[in-house]
Amino acid sequence: MPDPSADYPSHATFLGFDYSANKIGIAVGQRLTASATPLTTLISHQKRINWQAIEQLLSQWHPAALIIGLPLTMDGEEQETTAAVKIFGKQLNERYNLPVHYMDERLTSREASEILGYDGITSPRRKSRPGRKVKKHQQQGHDIDQVAAQLILQSWLSCN
Repeated sequence: MPDPSADYPSHATFLGFDYSANKIGIAVGQRLTASATPLTTLISHQKRINWQAIEQLLSQWHPAALIIGLPLTMDGEEQETTAAVKIFGKQLNERYNLPVHYMDERLTSREASEILGYDGITSPRRKSRPGRKVKKHQQQGHDIDQVAAQLILQSWLSCN
């Protein structure tokens, strides 16, 4: 299998996306350090993507490619939301003429939740089980979607 990052210079920057119909977590990372940082979460109003905000991020960061988390079942099979993510990736490619790569995103939201101190709850709006404390991580100021995008991008950079 060819290395997708082989076509990119060592100083290349990438944007990572954790896509859902309601919101999109976005992170930025670079190949040189193989590190990623949470950027923002875009809210989709009436399930409409905020293309203007994405375009502003592309203008600001000038990414060489876009990395999108691909939702798969624990068995590695595609699931209901996989098709929507692929449509989003195709739209990004067609609108901005940038390469799009997919990265397995299994358990990234749960890991992001743990990092942020939500005790494994993938949405802070969900009720916790009795006896479980949910506390927001105050220091970083990031949300689960941004951190999930960071983990997706970080994984892709580490593998490539």
